[in-house]
Amino acid sequence: MTMTEAHGPAAVIAGYRRLRVQVAEMLALTEAEDWDTLIERQHAYLTQVERLKALDADCELDAGDATRKAELLEAILADDLVIRDRLMARRDELGQLLDRSRRQRDLQRTYGRQGSAVRHGADTTGKGSP
Repeated sequence: MTMTEAHGPAAVIAGYRRLRVQVAEMLALTEAEDWDTLIERQHAYLTQVERLKALDADCELDAGDATRKAELLEAILADDLVIRDRLMARRDELGQLLDRSRRQRDLQRTYGRQGSAVRHGADTTGKGSP
């Protein structure tokens, strides 16, 4: 590959195609609820976005390539929106689980102490159990 090909319109379009594949894979991970792998893939995705920004800034596209780029970008952004919505739903779900866990812990602390005091209360009179 020559320097021109590595930095030309073909490289830009190829970069958007790769990005489109990455975001489609990430969308599939949200459908499978594979959150750990999704987070791992996000780093590679963001790295690719940064490279593509720099490459795209240095390249002028003809009308056909600009149209293809716009189509790819539209698909990327549509999938990205769905991914974000699913991540927000997951965040809300985890927040609810944390709240529930906190309430259970607080109830256990409060009523656990009272239960313990009630059980030991008869013994503190010195009379013991009948």
